[in-house]
Amino acid sequence: MGIVYNGTYLRYFEIGRTELLRSIGIPYVGLEAEGYLLPVLEAHVEFKNPARYDDLIDIVTSYKPDLSTVITLTYEVQLNGGTLAVGYTRHTFVNSQTFRPVRPPKQFREVVDKALKEIVA
Repeated sequence: MGIVYNGTYLRYFEIGRTELLRSIGIPYVGLEAEGYLLPVLEAHVEFKNPARYDDLIDIVTSYKPDLSTVITLTYEVQLNGGTLAVGYTRHTFVNSQTFRPVRPPKQFREVVDKALKEIVA
């Protein structure tokens, strides 16, 4: 059809999530090394306009704070400032050995809290 396959947007979300974590000083590979994983519990995408082959897109990713073990990340895929798709993913931290849910690591909570305070300030 000449447009980006719909499932690709979930890959874009993953890229946005990975880059957000890296930008706040907690690369995903570091979480894995400490024994944490962040499996996807839920994903939602709303398509607004199609992306086409070779489009240079932007992925705007935000973190929504929550006091539970579940975190929500929101995404907006953009092309030249226009919205192509919006959505979110919900995740929980799990122990990489047992896959049992655990609270986010202290380092994660501290870095996210600091980053959120800087955004608000």
